[in-house]
Amino acid sequence: MPQPPTSPLNVTLAITGASGSVYAAEMLRALAADQRVTKVNLIVSTNSLRVLAEELQLSGRANLVEKLLGASSLKIEQHNDTDIGAGIASGSYPTFATVVLPCSMGTLAAISNGLAATLIQRAADVTLKERRPLILCVRETPFNRIHIRNMQLAAEAGAVLYPCIPTFYDHPQTTADMARNFIHRVLAHIGLPQPDAYTWQPDNPA
Repeated sequence: MPQPPTSPLNVTLAITGASGSVYAAEMLRALAADQRVTKVNLIVSTNSLRVLAEELQLSGRANLVEKLLGASSLKIEQHNDTDIGAGIASGSYPTFATVVLPCSMGTLAAISNGLAATLIQRAADVTLKERRPLILCVRETPFNRIHIRNMQLAAEAGAVLYPCIPTFYDHPQTTADMARNFIHRVLAHIGLPQPDAYTWQPDNPA
């Protein structure tokens, strides 16, 4: 786990075409509100737009940040997945961490095999080569042997596999509660603990 940042930082968030749009929306809200984060580079794949439309009733790429947050945010820059010339495609760009949430099995396969054909794949690739935190929040069930093999390859390359698995010990009341607790755990893992995150207290009397 990286040390908590002591200076402003940039975080890359990639949304791919797997189920779990609520996770991505909650992550974007948390990053937008976190004063330690100077800039969020948001990449939205073409396939994810279909999932966003199905799960959150959000259509199209235009004004997507405003649709997800309910307001604009000057710190969030949205990139097209075809723009492999973006700053985050270079290892010289000071990315603190890259989070792919949710991470489809197709995206996992491309990253684990070093394809780097799209901006999401390239941003993940340079994050690995620069030995920065890469969190792949995979979303699929059940896993076949190809999925498991690709997860092993990604882990051996330095990525953290962080499946989109909700918790229930915090007694969530809504899907948003479950998603929020999950992204709080992801952010804590990269050194950005959230002040309102739920912490398990096993020694409390029943």
